[in-house]
Amino acid sequence: MKTTSKPRTEAIEANKTWLMRAIWRSEKGQSLVELALLTPILLLLVVGIVEMGRYATLSIEVANAARAGAAYGSQNLATAANSTGIVDAALDDWPHSSGLTIAPGSGASYTTCGCDNGGTISAIACSSTCGTGHLVPSVSVKATGSFTSLFHYPGIPASLTVTNTATMRVRQQ
Repeated sequence: MKTTSKPRTEAIEANKTWLMRAIWRSEKGQSLVELALLTPILLLLVVGIVEMGRYATLSIEVANAARAGAAYGSQNLATAANSTGIVDAALDDWPHSSGLTIAPGSGASYTTCGCDNGGTISAIACSSTCGTGHLVPSVSVKATGSFTSLFHYPGIPASLTVTNTATMRVRQQ
């Protein structure tokens, strides 16, 4: 008896066709392709979050330095007049070795004065006396730092200036 190989060949061809359809319909590499397409977007988001965190940290550090200078000057009238001490206190609070500028908050002096007239404070020279009410001295310190981005983004400057002014009332004995 002779057997024909035609049914066996048809079965092999049918299996090949089924195998090819199964391969084309397989979803095994789909996750890898999606990850490859989304990786640049995810990296851009991560870098943006890191840059925002660095900017926020620098802003807090500048504010803390200004506040430290104002806190030193607000201890009493003698420290309010000590501009070197105010600058040193602000720079001592700055965690970096450079990059901070300290200046008076407004005008040429760190110390400003005003007359308190029923809760309303009007500006006056510190050498003057108030006719009604009492003299209210305050210390104002302006700190300025520079933020430099790690990467250069189109349309966004590579360097930003962060400024904060802290004002505190001088304690009077």
